[in-house]
Amino acid sequence: MDREYVESSMITSFGFDPIISTLEIEFKSGAVWQYFDVPESVYYEMKSASSRGNFFRASIKGQYAESQVG
Repeated sequence: MDREYVESSMITSFGFDPIISTLEIEFKSGAVWQYFDVPESVYYEMKSASSRGNFFRASIKGQYAESQVG
C-alpha cells in the first residue's frame, strides 16, 4: 500500500486502500499497523487533522480491528 510521509511526532506515514477499506499507519517506532473497515471519510479527516497523533488516539485506536504487519 502506498503511504504518504507526514510531519508528526508519532506517525511517519499513512495510506488508505479504498477497495478494502484499510488504513495503514507506520509509526515512529518503525511498527506498521493496518486498521480494517475504516470509512474513507476517516482517512480524509486524518489527512486534514492538525495533529495526526491526537486524531489517531481519539478516532482510530480501539475503534477498528487491527493487525501489526511490520
